[in-house]
Amino acid sequence: MFGFAAVLLGSMAALGIALTVVDLREHRLPNRLVLPLYPLGLGYAAALALGRSSLAPVLGAAASAAVLFGAFYLLYRGGGGLGGGDVKLAGAVGVVSGAHGWEAAIAASVVAVLAGGLCALVLIAVRRAGRRTCIPFGPFLVAGATVAIGWGLLGG
Repeated sequence: MFGFAAVLLGSMAALGIALTVVDLREHRLPNRLVLPLYPLGLGYAAALALGRSSLAPVLGAAASAAVLFGAFYLLYRGGGGLGGGDVKLAGAVGVVSGAHGWEAAIAASVVAVLAGGLCALVLIAVRRAGRRTCIPFGPFLVAGATVAIGWGLLGG
């Protein structure tokens, strides 16, 4: 089962890299790259569930996806500077990280928000951006997911 989970993680990593490049260049997260993360993430959660003989990874993935999607949707609707692609990617991050428990999903979100905020502050401090400058958030979501998955795999 580990081989199957590794293949799924590799596929998700490749999509994460592609999303990061596209978002940095074009300030968008295309559906053709974001949406495949949902079935890949569910497959990953199912592989973990089979390996652990427990439904917890699948239930955690589904619940975390719903919570992160909903929270980021509210931020999007509230004018928080997020785009629709960020909302969809947050849901996908919830699927993948939530397979390791709700703590991992929260960690993914916290890492993304803190890293994005720190980057914005640095860019403002060095006068490369202003308060209204759009900064792609997808790379920070991908980084948060990477940290959360690593934490989950190491038994965090």
